[in-house]
Amino acid sequence: MVGLKHIGGIAWCAGICVFIGLVMWSGLGDVTSAVISVGWGMLFVVLTRIATVSVAGAGWWVLFPTRGRLSLRSAIFLRFVREAVNTLLPLTQVGGDIVGARLLTFWAVPGPLAAASVIIDVLMQAATLFLFAAVGLVALVALGANQTSTWIAAAGLGLAIPLLGGFYLAQRGAGRRLLYLVLSRLKFDGTWRVLGTVDAVYQSLSKIYARRSNIAASGLVHILGWLIGVAEVWIVLACMGHPVNVGDALVIESLAQAVRGGAFVIPSAVGAQEAGLILLCGLFGIPADQALALSLIKRAADVIVGLPGLVALQILESSRLAANAHRRARARTSTTIQTESP
Repeated sequence: MVGLKHIGGIAWCAGICVFIGLVMWSGLGDVTSAVISVGWGMLFVVLTRIATVSVAGAGWWVLFPTRGRLSLRSAIFLRFVREAVNTLLPLTQVGGDIVGARLLTFWAVPGPLAAASVIIDVLMQAATLFLFAAVGLVALVALGANQTSTWIAAAGLGLAIPLLGGFYLAQRGAGRRLLYLVLSRLKFDGTWRVLGTVDAVYQSLSKIYARRSNIAASGLVHILGWLIGVAEVWIVLACMGHPVNVGDALVIESLAQAVRGGAFVIPSAVGAQEAGLILLCGLFGIPADQALALSLIKRAADVIVGLPGLVALQILESSRLAANAHRRARARTSTTIQTESP
């Protein structure tokens, strides 16, 4: 059976082929010239990206209990690491979230709470992205887009509704019972230990959901982050000599992010993001080479903002391994001394 890792690898290869094909079709020289024309605008794109990731980290931080809450600085730092893994490593776009949950335990956050916070944060990001894309769809209609484009966008959003509902229900009682049923049928010695962990995670999920004001605050913060991201499109297109108004930039950014989110199986949404931007920019008379240049600038921001996160991840993991090795060495030394004592 083909596993998720293999599916991601196949999708990644297919996406790269699509990406290369689109660049060749648009003209490598034209795309390169469009990218170069952005110039110092790249700096402002990077600053915008730093702001959006920081806001996303704040949206995650709000979910934690007030008592013993992880510091805002740590939450934002770990959010940058999550973003780095999601955008730069050849994994599905949820790999960074799994890494983030593990890293939380380095800050003495209990494992079940760490997992629950990341699960709900992913749902909040997805739900607010849906609302952001819905606003973009309304703006698209208001701008008088053709019916075909509108119906395609509406159909895509419609498909997201049952997925979001299913993801939410999986975190509630129905999902817990189903998971219990599946695990109870597995014949291995650790079944009951795993069920105990599942109980702890679901208890943490319930505690977070019980603080409705925190959930609402997290949603508002994430919405703010999506809106700030509109500046990326506005800046890049203005620098390339094809300025658009805020409404146009909102449509392009919101629906492009929806395409990227829908292609979560493809690492970094390679190919999907480029194709989506070509179609969306085309609605406003923006040529394909500039649409691809916009995508490449976004990916350059991924690299610039993400590389420090990957370096930090390596440092954290190395420090953890060194600390564990030191503890094991001390334990062996202590055992040896006790054995040799008369």
